[in-house]
Amino acid sequence: MNNNTLQSLARSPELMGRSDTALLVIDAQQRLMPQILEPARIVWNIGRLIDGARILGLEVVATEQYPRGLGPTVPELADRLGPLPSKLAFSCGECAELFSRLADAGRHKILLAGVEAHVCVMQTALDLMHDGFRVYVAVDAIGSRSEQDFQTALRRMESLGVTLTTTESALFEWCEVAGTPEFKEISRLVRQEPPSAC
Repeated sequence: MNNNTLQSLARSPELMGRSDTALLVIDAQQRLMPQILEPARIVWNIGRLIDGARILGLEVVATEQYPRGLGPTVPELADRLGPLPSKLAFSCGECAELFSRLADAGRHKILLAGVEAHVCVMQTALDLMHDGFRVYVAVDAIGSRSEQDFQTALRRMESLGVTLTTTESALFEWCEVAGTPEFKEISRLVRQEPPSAC
């Protein structure tokens, strides 16, 4: 068979794509992040996800939990995100207008990043699933104050249907193909050296 006549398989609906997926950054705030295990690694990975989403045209949304008490988003991410809605509920479901806008734009898959894994991230994941979204979590871009809480949250989310992934896997999944200008930019993100505190 001539290679020119080969057809690609249909893309799996389990995979995220640049046209159907959004990134949600949850509560990466100045007074909260220093209490989280490996905060530098988490902020670095969130930053790479934001940058990759911008390169590939994905929607990026974010929230802040009670900023008067927990402060604003950390500066490394705030510059990339702009003004953010605040919430008092742990779940980002309180910011329903964000998700209505995403659904109206055909973005029914959401990748979560941020903190804390066992509180705001998990509650948001389950609420989004209940509302009909397909939910993914970048495990190296979320965190908790304790390893036990972190691991328990991952097990609970996965058992209930949340798809676990990593920053690098998500970036290449969004990109889908090599040999494009976007691929070169994504490759540069993937090759970045982590901060020394990671």
